[in-house]
Amino acid sequence: MSVPEVHSVFAPKRAIKFILALVVISVLLLALYFFAALHFSYSEGERAGFVQKLSKKGWLCKTWEGEIAMVSLPGAAPEKFNFTVRDDDVAERINKQVGTRVALVYAQHKGLFNSCFGETEFFVTDVKVIQPQ
Repeated sequence: MSVPEVHSVFAPKRAIKFILALVVISVLLLALYFFAALHFSYSEGERAGFVQKLSKKGWLCKTWEGEIAMVSLPGAAPEKFNFTVRDDDVAERINKQVGTRVALVYAQHKGLFNSCFGETEFFVTDVKVIQPQ
């Protein structure tokens, strides 16, 4: 004769608690990942060229997206550098320099797969005007 199975009343509550804990831990890990990706840069540097465009884009998350043309030699085809600006003050300073030669100070942040942070991985943090010599 077999013993009938006894189902615990607490089993569904344990499953709900486990799933809830799993969701909370997943959200915390994702937040930690984005914090690290935004606050630690992969590379930093400067790019010099002529600002060709700068516009505010996005459906929900608006960021400034721009492009500079970098010319190494006169008559050579320019290389384009696409960038993102998250600070409105920096974007305003860049907008004032459209058409002039500038150096953009940037930090590269890899691994940001959401367009709310910007369309590129190059975040401009400062702009310097290059005076013609």
